[in-house]
Amino acid sequence: MAPHKVSIIGSGNWGSAIAKIVGHNARQHSDMFEEEVRMWVFEEQVDGKNLTDIINEKHENVKYLPGTQLPDNVVAIPDLTKACEGADLLIFVLPHQVSVLSGLSLSHNGPIADPIQTQFVGKVCGDLKGKIGANARAISLIKGLAFHDNNISLFTDEIEHSLGIPTAALSGANIADEVAQEKFCETTIGSKTIEEDGDIWFKVSLFNAPYFRVNVIADSVGVQICGALKNVIAVGAGFCDGLQYGNNTKAAVIRRGLLEMRKFGKAFFEGGVRTETFFGNDRGHDIDIYFASNSLLASLESCGVADLITTCLGGRNRKVSEKFVTAGKSIEELEEQMLNGQKLQGTTTAKEVYDFLSVRGKTEDFPLMTCVYRIIYCGDSPEMIAKDE
Repeated sequence: MAPHKVSIIGSGNWGSAIAKIVGHNARQHSDMFEEEVRMWVFEEQVDGKNLTDIINEKHENVKYLPGTQLPDNVVAIPDLTKACEGADLLIFVLPHQVSVLSGLSLSHNGPIADPIQTQFVGKVCGDLKGKIGANARAISLIKGLAFHDNNISLFTDEIEHSLGIPTAALSGANIADEVAQEKFCETTIGSKTIEEDGDIWFKVSLFNAPYFRVNVIADSVGVQICGALKNVIAVGAGFCDGLQYGNNTKAAVIRRGLLEMRKFGKAFFEGGVRTETFFGNDRGHDIDIYFASNSLLASLESCGVADLITTCLGGRNRKVSEKFVTAGKSIEELEEQMLNGQKLQGTTTAKEVYDFLSVRGKTEDFPLMTCVYRIIYCGDSPEMIAKDE
C-alpha cells in the first residue's frame, strides 16, 4: 500500500500544535506516511513578510504559536487547493467562524478588505469540492457546531456531505500551548467507523505520542458536542473569576454546565449521545447505572468532563471572559489584544446556541448557557452567573 499523504487545513494556535505531532509522526513512520506534511496557512503579513515564508524559513508560527519549533517536514502553503493536492488524510483544524470577505476564494493570496462573519468550514469545503480523491478520509479538530438558518449540524456531517468522505472527530483536554510544550495530556477520537478510523488515526500513530495519549470511541456526536459547548461554560467560569467568586461558585458552574451539555446532545441529535462520553466509563457499562448505585468512576473521557475542567481553569475563553468583567472592554477589543485577532469560540457559540433554542422556545431549559449569552450580548450583569436556577 502506498504511504498516506497528510494535509493539515488550518494553522492557528491549535493547528500549529497538532502540526508538530503530525509532522514528527509522519517522519517516524515513513512506511505509513509520506514524510512531507502540507499545512494550509491563511496568508497574512507579519513584520512585512508573508507568514508562510516565515514558517518555512524559521519552522515556527511566530504569530500564533511563538517559541515552538515545528518539524522541518511541515511545509506551509498559502493556496488551499495546492496544500491538499493528492492528500488522502485531511486534518481540519479551523476556527468554526471567522471574518472573511464575502465570495473570497481561499486559494486567493491577496489582502482582505471589509470582512464579514461566516462559517469557515463551508467556504473551505466549497473550494475543495471535486478536488479530493474518493479514498480520502478526514478528521475534524474544530471546536464548534454548524448553525444554518437556526438549524444545527456537526462539522463532521458538513465535511462528509460536501466532500463525500468519511470524517472522524478529535477533541480533549488539550490546551494548545501545553501540547506544544509536550506536557502530558489525553485526547479522544470519535468515529462512526471506529475500526477503520482507529487503524488510520491511532494504530498507525498519526496523532499518538508519549505526551499525547489517544483513545478512540464510537461516539462522534458526543465528542463534538463536548468540544463546542464546553467553551460556552468556560465563559461563565471566567465571569466567576473576574468577580472573584472563588472555587465553590466556579465548581457549581462547571457541574451545571456539564449537565446542560449532555442534555443538549440528547435533546437535539437523533440517536442521542452516550452519557459515558461526558462523564467517563470504566467497565463498558452505562454510566447512569453508576450514578443510581452511587458508585465511583475510575476513568473519564478526555473530551468530556476533563476538557470542560481544563477549559474552565486555563483556556482562552475563561481568560478573556475574566478580563471582560475586570477591564470593561468589549469582546472584540479583547480578542484583538489577547488573541492576536483570533475569534473567541465560546461567545460565538453562545449566541448560536441561544438563537437555536429561542426559535424552539427552549431557552429556559438551558439557563446557564442562556445566562452567558445575555451577559455578553444583552448587557446583563455578570453577577447573574451565580444566581440560582
